[in-house]
Amino acid sequence: MTGTEAPRPAIVVEHLSKRYGRMLALDDVSLSVGANDMFALLGPNGAGKTTLIHILCTILAPDGGSASVAGFDVKKQAVKARRNIGVVFQEPSLDDRLTAYENLNFHGLVYQVGGAERKQRITEMLELVELSDWRDKLVRTFSSGMKRRLEIARALLHNPRILFLDEPTVGLDAQSRERIWAYLDQLRRQRELCIVVTTHYIEEVENCDRVCIIDHGKILADGTPDALKAAHGSELVRVTPRDKAAAEAIRERYPDAKDGHGGTLVLAVDDVNFIDGFLASFGTRVSQVSLDRPSLESVFLSLTGRELRDKGADEQDRMRAAGRRAGRR
Repeated sequence: MTGTEAPRPAIVVEHLSKRYGRMLALDDVSLSVGANDMFALLGPNGAGKTTLIHILCTILAPDGGSASVAGFDVKKQAVKARRNIGVVFQEPSLDDRLTAYENLNFHGLVYQVGGAERKQRITEMLELVELSDWRDKLVRTFSSGMKRRLEIARALLHNPRILFLDEPTVGLDAQSRERIWAYLDQLRRQRELCIVVTTHYIEEVENCDRVCIIDHGKILADGTPDALKAAHGSELVRVTPRDKAAAEAIRERYPDAKDGHGGTLVLAVDDVNFIDGFLASFGTRVSQVSLDRPSLESVFLSLTGRELRDKGADEQDRMRAAGRRAGRR
């Protein structure tokens, strides 16, 4: 490659489609991701994020179109593609009967990492995720956040060019989520690595290089966070009606009002006098009013007509986490 040539994208997807029976999970999806990008797939549960990741990781075969990772076709050159990717799945995949070291060592053996290099890489990865002191402890004694960090270390052990993280912070507390993202930022500073993350936590992707919004298997928008806000964002007023009658009256006056979290209504600000006019009419009939500046949340609402987080998503996350803990007892 000469100095004038652009680097080859880490991921290229062209007209990808995938069905589960009658349900179209991916609908003519095309995108490319740069070699050193932090790329986020943003969408609610069931949007098609995990299906796309599974195809790129060679777990699923597409029904139509093509995809390549690190220059290798995911169908025709699946083995070579797998050697260039690391994956952290949404569901835990560690063997909790083994120690941290044994989990990493087994992964290195599977990827045929040589003995001396494997030991060095294990030491480096445990240090990266601050688990060196837990090297010889059984994984079943780890917290959920520690297990996620170990999974990231394992995914990086064979020195992949692309790291896929499918909902890596689901079920984790806020502090653990923040630490996971700190490790990812550190990785970006240390090495050239393409990171692709799926999430429905919208605040987690503000610092990504690019954000791709996907819903119902279709890409709705793709760009930098700032570009998406400029093109699709808007100021929103979030109000909490005091009762059902107030909510119905607000909907009648503002038919474009959207359902928000916790019984709120979300209204788009269409002129500078909007809030004054709203408060004059409904100030005594709402218990709370807040103004949201243009954000990725407002971008998603503008493109899909609904907020990103499903009303029961947080509770579903907690139930899934509790179920996993119960299953291990």
